[in-house]
Amino acid sequence: MADIHIERNHALGLDRARAVCRQWVEEAEKDFGLACTWTPGEAGDTVEFKRVGIEGKVHVTGDVFVVDMQLGFLLDAFSDAIKDKVTRNLDRMIDAPPHAA
Repeated sequence: MADIHIERNHALGLDRARAVCRQWVEEAEKDFGLACTWTPGEAGDTVEFKRVGIEGKVHVTGDVFVVDMQLGFLLDAFSDAIKDKVTRNLDRMIDAPPHAA
């Protein structure tokens, strides 16, 4: 089983970070067929996601995004490609102008 951990610091603030996280979740649901459950909090939000072969969570605060994923045996061979795609998408969204997210 492959574990993927991605952590990105940012200066977006919590409201903007939540908007970026919503966009990331929408794309992840579409790209990977994930079922997501959003749990809001005062200092940040956590989104748990799963589907056959993938489960994990993304935690967002006013200054950091943390993505943790566990891949099942069948997706283990694709872990580098999955990590690269998730990282690229997250970095793109963090760096996007405010109106784009």
